[in-house]
Amino acid sequence: MTAKPAAIPSFFLYGEAPRAVSDRFLHLEALDDRSRPNHWNIRAHAHVDLHHIFLIREGGGMMNADAQALDFGPGALLIVPAGVVHGFVFAPETTGMVLTLAESYLRDLALRESGFGALFARPVTLIPTRPEAVSVSFSCLKRELAWAAPGHAAAVECHLLAVLVECLRLNHQADAVGPAAAVSSARLVARFREAVEAGFLSGLDMGAYARRLGVSATRLRRACRSVTRQPPIRLLQDRLILEAKRQLIYSNMTIAETAYYLGFEDPAYFSRVFKQMEGCSPKTFRTAAGRALTP
Repeated sequence: MTAKPAAIPSFFLYGEAPRAVSDRFLHLEALDDRSRPNHWNIRAHAHVDLHHIFLIREGGGMMNADAQALDFGPGALLIVPAGVVHGFVFAPETTGMVLTLAESYLRDLALRESGFGALFARPVTLIPTRPEAVSVSFSCLKRELAWAAPGHAAAVECHLLAVLVECLRLNHQADAVGPAAAVSSARLVARFREAVEAGFLSGLDMGAYARRLGVSATRLRRACRSVTRQPPIRLLQDRLILEAKRQLIYSNMTIAETAYYLGFEDPAYFSRVFKQMEGCSPKTFRTAAGRALTP
């Protein structure tokens, strides 16, 4: 008998059973409140009537939103509309904040500024020109949500509007100023990822990858930083570490054999790189993964 595919879960907030949402529901929490206990991997899910804005302060990762795969790095703002199936793979120790807004509240705000509704038309990654100002707005909003001083409601909406206006303007700039350049860079990064997938065990340097793609190393570096906020060497390292984790979990190779398989000449150097990127040694990672997979 063919197994019935599991339904995509729908949550209130991630991991919480669905429930009714008040008309002016607004919530703000630290990003790692939910990502850390889930080992930085948030499985695909949806929210019926809740919109999200993620502020990434440090770290990065990839968001899968419906059919899109969006890379992001420090300083990014991620817009996730209600109803969109989305999930995340965060780099360990990624920090930031997650703003959640009820659809009914957004409709009310859109009566005063119609652009707010269009802002949540699709998932998108935005790169603030003034990341410090956006971060301050989030921090002020968090403070106001935590107390009930005089003017509390007005102050909450003031800081919420500041965040929404900044997102609205960034979204407009992305659409109006550089769509062709953005698409060109995104396509180049996609081609680079394909090349990395095909050749990450070959030991190619960035110059060789650039030549294979028919661009200069500078062009490749600029495209990767524009799209992912990371240099191309980091994308290659991420793929190598992903393969390392797979081999440590599912193969019987020793740690030294895994290092040589991945192209590292020195297993000790491999262990240092792994620990720097994952926060633990390969041995610790393998032991913890083994416990997690044991029934």
